[in-house]
Amino acid sequence: MAQQHTSAHEPVVICACGVLMLAHLSPTSTPGPIYTVAVVRGDDGLAPHAIGGRAPSYRAYLALAAAGFQRYATYRQAMVAAVVTNSVFGFLRIAVMLAVIGAGTRTVVGYDERQLATFVWAGQGLIGVVLLWALPEFAERIRSGDVVTDLLRPIDPVWQLLAADLGRAGYAVLTRFVVPVVVGALVFDLYAPRRPVTYALFMGSILLATIVCFSCRYLVNAAAYWLLDVRGPQTAWTLTSAIFGGLYFPVWFFPDALAIGLIVATPLPSVIQIPLDILVERGSPPVQLGLLGVQAGWVVALLALCRWVQRRGERKLVIQGG
Repeated sequence: MAQQHTSAHEPVVICACGVLMLAHLSPTSTPGPIYTVAVVRGDDGLAPHAIGGRAPSYRAYLALAAAGFQRYATYRQAMVAAVVTNSVFGFLRIAVMLAVIGAGTRTVVGYDERQLATFVWAGQGLIGVVLLWALPEFAERIRSGDVVTDLLRPIDPVWQLLAADLGRAGYAVLTRFVVPVVVGALVFDLYAPRRPVTYALFMGSILLATIVCFSCRYLVNAAAYWLLDVRGPQTAWTLTSAIFGGLYFPVWFFPDALAIGLIVATPLPSVIQIPLDILVERGSPPVQLGLLGVQAGWVVALLALCRWVQRRGERKLVIQGG
């Protein structure tokens, strides 16, 4: 906090946490009111998110990830409610898939009964890991102006939230993913991967899927820099991510040309469909590696887009009070 000393009754400019305030101080009377003038961000000449010219160390990101893990581990009742909900809807989804199997051949678009059962129950677990649907917390911080505290930290907001989200995902793997899969395994005959390398590929795919989903949610929230109210983009994301991402049914239920187009040209299948295809071994190891390559490509593209949108948003952002 910096303060400029002047003579009596002259205005004093105080800078606290990046907020400029104008006050009138007098040695013989009580201090006058303090008025918030403005906080404006967007000067291209500034070097944001850096202190002393040093980038934040990996310990800062580990601390953010640990905080994300601990935050979600605190709310155990919310976790139990989410697991129960996902398990109940798992029974509804598997009933539909078994009806599809029973009405036709023993395999549907390359999935047999065990693979479809695994697709459903692992998909129910992945919902919590990638956090497909989440409250627009970052958008609310932009709307209220609280985002200014994020901009004053030495870490870029994109990396701040990504590190915390990866910590949250680590907790979700241990709880919200494991429990629905165990419930499904107790009732149905699930498919166990036959190739040991599939387990490693699946874990890598979950990591990439989490980053892809985070990036999409970040872009939806960042729309608040321009819209303030993101209910429209949020609703669009909720509908399209489930229908075209492979949650309600495999995207291979669509015509092949449309399914391939969705996988290659949109990031939506990289969130649910691709990790589950890798898990149930729908394809050879080269095909699995190719799917991981698609996810990795979307990770790079979306994170770059997030950074570009964030920079544009900071130029747009003007917070005023008083």
